[in-house]
Amino acid sequence: MNLPLYTAQLGAFLIVLQVVLMIAVGVHRAKGAFIGHDGDPDLERKVRRHGNLAENSGLFLAAFALLELIVGQTTWVLTLCLLFAAARALHAVGFSSRAGSHGEDLTGGRKLFAAARAMGAMGTLLSAFGVAVGIVLATM
Repeated sequence: MNLPLYTAQLGAFLIVLQVVLMIAVGVHRAKGAFIGHDGDPDLERKVRRHGNLAENSGLFLAAFALLELIVGQTTWVLTLCLLFAAARALHAVGFSSRAGSHGEDLTGGRKLFAAARAMGAMGTLLSAFGVAVGIVLATM
């Protein structure tokens, strides 16, 4: 049996990223908002950034693990894992500015935050299709 080592390494990366984003929310909450975002756009941005990673990570890790168990530690699986990790990091970077999360003040270098968010979303979609196609083809 092939152990899903690439998926395990991806999981470790995602846990660290999730904890960093969780701490950012907690530090901001220490300023007063106990639940929700209390109309604070910066807290809303941090909560959305944290939540988006949380809602995507579990399903993707399960799919990556299934693919890796079926086909082994192939270059395809490694590439998809790296793409997903990079996409999630880019998405988090994009959400670290209101330009990326709310489209505010898209002047100068601030456009990079919106671009990072878009590239993160696109990388997530590409890795989703890649893992889905890989599972279907490997199980035919």
